[in-house]
Amino acid sequence: MIIQASIPDFLVRQAEEVARREGISVDSVISIALSSQVSAWKVRDSFEQRAVRGNREDLAEILSHACDAAPVPGDEM
Repeated sequence: MIIQASIPDFLVRQAEEVARREGISVDSVISIALSSQVSAWKVRDSFEQRAVRGNREDLAEILSHACDAAPVPGDEM
């Protein structure tokens, strides 16, 4: 399938730079970028769907079983 799209000049220049640096075509850069963004949207949609099914009572129950240890260094807030 061929898709025609209008891409701003600055973005085309960035894609060309990445393509040269990586030794791949601009088409490949665009395909990889599009694939990455579509995957991110799918993950977001999945989390939103799961969030709708969740409830605070279940969360409280799950958290009640968590240990009361200090976080591993680097994981603290």
